[in-house]
Amino acid sequence: MKHFELSQDMLNLRGQFYPTGHIVAMFATADAAEAAGSALQSAGLDADDISLITPEAMLRDIVRTVGSSGATLPSAGTEADTVRRYADYASSGHYGLLVKAPDHDDSDRVMEVLQRHQVAHAQKYRMLVIEDLA
Repeated sequence: MKHFELSQDMLNLRGQFYPTGHIVAMFATADAAEAAGSALQSAGLDADDISLITPEAMLRDIVRTVGSSGATLPSAGTEADTVRRYADYASSGHYGLLVKAPDHDDSDRVMEVLQRHQVAHAQKYRMLVIEDLA
C-alpha cells in the first residue's frame, strides 16, 4: 500500500476528482484503513493499486478540486456532492483508501474484503456514474 498522491488521471475534464475505475472507501481510524489495505493485499490485490488517504491529504488535495476546504463547496453535480461528503468524513478524522477496481468482478472482490473492516462509506467511480457501495 502506498500513500495517496493526486495525479492528473484522477481528474475529470473540469478538473474535479473523478478516479474512474477506482473505489474510495472511508474508515474511522488510520488503523482501520491500514488493516483493510493489508487485507486487500492478502486477498491478492497489488500493493501499488491501493493508496492510503490521510484526512489531511483528502482536505488538501481532493477537496480542493471542487472548492476550498475552508468554505462551503460549490455544488457542480454529483462529483461535488461526493467530495463534500469526503470532506465531512476527513474533517472528523476519517482515513480513506483509493483502490483500483476497473471492472465489476474487481469491485465485488474489493467490497467483499472491505465489508469485514468497518467501512464508513464507499463509492465506485465508473464512467459517468458514481455508485454507492457502502
